[in-house]
Amino acid sequence: MSYQVLARKWRPASFGEMMGQQHVLRALINALDNDRLHHAYLFTGTRGVGKTTVARILAKCLNCERGVSATPCGECASCVEIAEGRSVDLLEVDAASRTKVEDTRDLLDNVQYAPTRSRYKIYLIDEVHMLSTHSFNALLKTLEEPPPHAKFLLATTDPQKLPATILSRCLQFNLKNMLPEEVVSRLEHILGEEQVEFDAESLQLIARAAEGSMRDALSLTDQAIAFAGGRLVAEEVRAMLGTVDRGRVLTLAEAVLAADPARVLEQVRHIAEHAPDYAATLSELGAILHQVTIAQMVPEALDPAWSEQARLIELATSASPDEVQLCYQLAVSGRGELAMASDPRAGLEMVLLRMIAFRPAVVIDDAAKGAPPAKKPEPPALPVATPATSEPSGAPASRSAPVPPSPAPSMPDRERVSPAALAPRSNGESAENRVVSRGAAPAVSDERAAPDASEGSEAVLPGSGGSQPMATEIVSPEAGHLAAKADWPRLYERLGLTGLLASVALHTEWVGAADGRVRLRLDERNATLYNDKQRPVLAAALSKTFGRPIEVDIEIGTVGEDTPAAYRARQAESRLAAAEAALATDPRLQSLLDDFDAELIPGSIRPPSMEQEAHETQ
Repeated sequence: MSYQVLARKWRPASFGEMMGQQHVLRALINALDNDRLHHAYLFTGTRGVGKTTVARILAKCLNCERGVSATPCGECASCVEIAEGRSVDLLEVDAASRTKVEDTRDLLDNVQYAPTRSRYKIYLIDEVHMLSTHSFNALLKTLEEPPPHAKFLLATTDPQKLPATILSRCLQFNLKNMLPEEVVSRLEHILGEEQVEFDAESLQLIARAAEGSMRDALSLTDQAIAFAGGRLVAEEVRAMLGTVDRGRVLTLAEAVLAADPARVLEQVRHIAEHAPDYAATLSELGAILHQVTIAQMVPEALDPAWSEQARLIELATSASPDEVQLCYQLAVSGRGELAMASDPRAGLEMVLLRMIAFRPAVVIDDAAKGAPPAKKPEPPALPVATPATSEPSGAPASRSAPVPPSPAPSMPDRERVSPAALAPRSNGESAENRVVSRGAAPAVSDERAAPDASEGSEAVLPGSGGSQPMATEIVSPEAGHLAAKADWPRLYERLGLTGLLASVALHTEWVGAADGRVRLRLDERNATLYNDKQRPVLAAALSKTFGRPIEVDIEIGTVGEDTPAAYRARQAESRLAAAEAALATDPRLQSLLDDFDAELIPGSIRPPSMEQEAHETQ
């Protein structure tokens, strides 16, 4: 008789023989025992976790001649036929090779007919996600309302490719990857029955290489038995898998944590003599560092299966936790770099040397942890605007205590409307007296002092917390009202308007202000954007900015060049001209143009925006 591979020979024949997947088995066993059977089941999971096995065992449970139960006899004709794959009432379909809609229709043509000799006609469709869209559509109605004698068992490794209409018609069970301990336990049982000699380390190597797949573990076991001549020895399994002796990797970890690059390169040279898998070497190094961290944090949780526990504990006591964490992070991230390296060995050496180069320069010990944190320096006080009060004629001007200078504005020579300019005037006080100079807050009562105080002066908006200063508004004594219309664009930037109101205010100009009422003129070309509901919103924004009630009047008419839109256009032209001039005189750019015989494309220069300039200034 020909040899039967372990993966087929030891496929579980009942739920009791299955290893793991208890969350799936419990639901199926309860459904079978309580006669609460669904007509369609979907089993999902990666390769080798038992999807098809569970489906076949469920088919036995449904068609066993002794009755529907969670423990099929395995001896009746129906159970034997299902186990041998020759049951006429169990139709196993490989969806990967029958993807066309015609194949699905042919399959479903016989659904209406009763089973030949069994209790149920069972359709087991493997890799169901490979069906075409038309095949899924042909399956929908039958899958939702099949005849009482039909059951559908679907299996897939990629449930995300299944339409939601299919998923909603099935009971879905997600099979998990097998734990290494479960794989080792199953292999011990199988090898004991097969009378194959083995050691514990060889099974652990196979379990880790299988990555949660029992079928992969059994296939690797078959390969290892053939490689080692009928037995399993850790050294032979390691050579077959291309993995490195854990003792050598542990020595490598000791050299890294000791910051000895010469010793590290020497160990890599010894490892390279065995033609290893360098990515697996990094994985093994990460596993060692993981156990070292556990030995540092929770020593009682150290894995007893590790044979080098004494060396792990020695490493845990000699290395600091932050160094181990850093090395672990570099080992994990370095695996992705090996595929891009010109030579895998060079990539491994670079990752190991990086662990030494990037180690912390100073390690905080337990004594330093108890020290109080350093006190952060207090930020410098911002200038505070003191409201000006009118002084009797001839009285000396009152001055506040000097304060540190405020931060420079984001744009040079920026002039902004002073909140004091909007305050009602009393006792013949003129608006030119409402000036707050940088670094001090004098109350100017002499009209002759106003022009001098206006130069480079600015005021802080009430309610703004003093975070951003605003330049003053100089009032003309002859006109008797606000004359500097150019300050409205700066004030507009501070209001924080959004939406349609921002577009409306962008095309207005400052007409005047008196007794807490501001007059604006809207460009007649943008009058269609304005409605009267926007006026109180703009008034509220101004009131919040100045810290006092403000009323707004908006008229429609022809505007000049003092609107925020025109101001932005001028600023953009100025920045563009400055950028072009800077590039024209840049020696490095000129050198590049000469070396490559290149030229600047007209109109391709994009200067930074006002917001970017303000951010860079801050």
